[in-house]
Formats: sequence, structure tokens, C-alpha cells
Amino acid sequence: MGFFKQTITTVPLHGQTVLVRADYNVPLNDDGTIADDFRIRASLPTIKKLLKDGCKVVIISHLGRPKGRDPKLSLEPAAQRLAEYLGEPVRFVDQTIGDKVRMAIKRAPKRCVIVLENLRFDPREEENDEGFAKQLAHDSGARYFVQDGFGVVHRAHASTSAITMELPSVAGLLIEREYATITHAMKAPKHPLVAVMGGAKVADKIGVIKELIPVADTIIIAGAMANTFLAYKGYKMGKSIYEPDQTQTLGDIYAAAHKKVGDNVDKFIILPTDLAIGKAIDANQSRTVVAVDGLNDDDIALDIGDQSIEKMITLVDQAKTVIWNGTLGYATLPNYAHASARLALTLATHPDITSIIGGGDTADFVLNWDAKKGGSFTHVSTGGGASLELMAGKKLPGIESLLDAKH
Repeated sequence: MGFFKQTITTVPLHGQTVLVRADYNVPLNDDGTIADDFRIRASLPTIKKLLKDGCKVVIISHLGRPKGRDPKLSLEPAAQRLAEYLGEPVRFVDQTIGDKVRMAIKRAPKRCVIVLENLRFDPREEENDEGFAKQLAHDSGARYFVQDGFGVVHRAHASTSAITMELPSVAGLLIEREYATITHAMKAPKHPLVAVMGGAKVADKIGVIKELIPVADTIIIAGAMANTFLAYKGYKMGKSIYEPDQTQTLGDIYAAAHKKVGDNVDKFIILPTDLAIGKAIDANQSRTVVAVDGLNDDDIALDIGDQSIEKMITLVDQAKTVIWNGTLGYATLPNYAHASARLALTLATHPDITSIIGGGDTADFVLNWDAKKGGSFTHVSTGGGASLELMAGKKLPGIESLLDAKH
């Protein structure tokens, strides 16, 4: 299943100045230091390939949601971390456009890396402003634009959409890998395919679930999303978070599942049979497990229960492909991270299972859990919303606007 866009391996980039859109929107500690540099590490193959080809690499990215210029959201720490991984200097410019950028890039050696300041310090970035994109292209002096920020390609912003009208635009190695891996898992997986869907909102995952029904062998529902399914089935959920307005959506899901498996729907869409509860969302709460019909009015479901975990692991053990999107409980609290940790352990110790992990919270969880920083799994996606939309069969503006592959 070949990639349908041109990439840095299919165009003549040798010795050129190249503008690269990376995704350095990394989580930060309270003191402003980088908490997790997974996205920076994910950009390395593309940057190293461009340096090998003698390119002057100009990197643009965003960080957070600043309201104007915010020193706490500068990309300078990301540039410093990138330099550590590359083992060579990375020049940082505290502007995104203008004379200072133009002169810094012009004076830089032919083969080097330059990181520009946070794109979102300028409101025109999120407005997909053509003038801003034109100035980015002009001031960088770039001959090509390389899209390698998978976490932003579902957005039509100046650095993902308008920029492609200014420069010949191709995909980086990360974009190619993300697209190929996720698309293959959805369209041509090894069976049995088990999908484990967690997180909070059915509304966020409805497109993915509908796409999974025709291809999956089993869909396991967990996390706060399971609360919505259980409420739909008539269970009283106490003070648990759930979406009471999803009746029509769930009716459609079950109708589609029934069309595929007939009366075996409850063996195809697996819901928890027990839940781990607390009285508050608090790290000091003790983990108490009750049956799904045993919640009191003041109980909050915060994880799936032990029986449900064992059933999930039995199904995952038999799988050839596992797609996991959404944590399976309130995983930031150790007492309610049991299901997520057991699933992570099962996938990490079964290298024969192709494991595709998507969603920002899910990726954050496994990266913190895994001593190999994601290396224990087949693929940990760098994009939350982008991976969801790709799994749901939607077109991603930041990829669609790139040059088509030559056939």
C-alpha cells in the first residue's frame, strides 16, 4: 500500500534550503522544562536524512495555545533538546518571520539546522493566512516545504495548508510512516483485529468505531466511554461521567454491529462487567470493584474492574493486531491505571502482536509507562486528533495539499 504523496526521498533536495513543519508541541513541567520529548525524537529521521543530503533545515512548529508572545511557550528549549539528539549545534531564532530570520538563515552554513520561534505567537498561523504563509516561505529562503508534523495535519493552518500554495510541498518520513501504518491497520490488518477504545467521549470516537465495525473481530469499550454505553443499556452510573445525549449515535453503532454479526453483538462489542469505583477523582481514593449493576448514587466509575481486565487480556492475547485509542480509566491516578497498565504490559510482552497506539492521553500514558519510551510497541502515534480522523477515514488537509506521488 504505497504512499500517495511525494516525500523527501522522491524530490531533488540535495544542498537545498528546506522549510520543515515539525510538531514540537511537547508537554512541559511546571518549571517550563520538557516533560516528554517523544515528538522531538520522532522528527529525527527526517532531519538526519535532510542533513545527510547537505540541506539547510529550517524548522517551524507551535507549542501550546499562547495568546500573543509568551516566553513560557518559546521553542528554544525544544531547539536545545534537538541539538542534544543530533550531537551538533542547532541555531534558534526568536522570531518566525522578518529581517532577523532572513539574515540568520542567509548567514548560516549550507548544512545546518535552524529552529524558528513558536508559530502561534502570530494569530495568522491559526487563521490559515496566505500573507503569513507567503512571508514564511520568502523569509526562510526555502526551495521546498516538508510537512512532518503529523499532530497538526488535520488542521488547515498557515503552516499546514496555505504554505503549500507557496512552495513545492512533500511529506517527511514521519508523516509517511504514520499514514502508512495507521491506514494499513484499518484497511488490511492481520486478523484477529481487536480494537480497544477508551477515553471520555463517544462523540470523539464515533467515526473510528463506525470504521472499525466492518474490519474488527472484537471491539472492547472501556474508560469513561464505557459509562455512556452502560447508561444506554439501562445501568445506573451514579456520579460517573457519561454522555446522556448519545442515544441515537449508540443506536446506530449497535445497528451496524447487528448487521455484521447478528445476535452476537454483545460478543462483538465488549462492555465491562465490573467497574473500579471511588467517591471522588482523587489519588487518595481506595480502589473498590463492583459489578456494573452495583453502583450507588455517589459512586464514580474510574476504571474497568478486575474481571473485565482479565477478559480483555484473554482477547488481546489471541489477537494479531491491536488498535488502542483512549486510556481505559482515570490513568493519571495509580489506583485507576490498572487496566491501562495491564494492556500496555500485554502488548509490550507480545512482539508478535502489531500494536497501534493513538490518542494524546494514551500515547502519554504508554510513553511514561514504557522503559523503552514507546519502543515496546509497533507504533505509537504522535498525533491525537490526526490519528482519530485518519482512522475515521477522513481526509487530512495537511497531507492532501502535498504534491501527488508520480505513478
